[in-house]
Amino acid sequence: MSRLGSIHQVNTSDGGVPKLPIPIAEIGYRGVVGDRQADRVHHGSPDQALCLYSLEVIEALQAEGHPIEPGSAGENLTMAGIDWGLIGIGARLKVGRDVELEVTGVTEPCSKNAAWFVGGDFRRMAEDRHPGSSRWYAKVIKAGMVEAGDRVEIVG
Repeated sequence: MSRLGSIHQVNTSDGGVPKLPIPIAEIGYRGVVGDRQADRVHHGSPDQALCLYSLEVIEALQAEGHPIEPGSAGENLTMAGIDWGLIGIGARLKVGRDVELEVTGVTEPCSKNAAWFVGGDFRRMAEDRHPGSSRWYAKVIKAGMVEAGDRVEIVG
């Protein structure tokens, strides 16, 4: 079980999915500066500042035949090397030199992600149906800069 990994990709969009990779980003208390959510009713509160996902989960979904890619599911940070089973409500992460996050909840699958799943089964990443396959929301405890390759550590 690894508590240590890295940022595989930082992703943003002007609203909706997929989010596309950017090399470096400023993380503020409302999320990635310049990122936008199309649906501000269900996304974008301070407790939903960032959406996190695992590269290894994405790769496992790809192995099942799903055409998902990093950023497709709307995550802001695609992380590699972290044991995704250790991520849950209350987990604390240090990202890069400065950024500190606290996981606040599971991200419910959205029908806008249907294109990334065989048969449109976007519920394939539902935590209640497939534990360990979901994305997670996090709030920003300490803001700063992040980029692909930065270290990520579960610190609490």
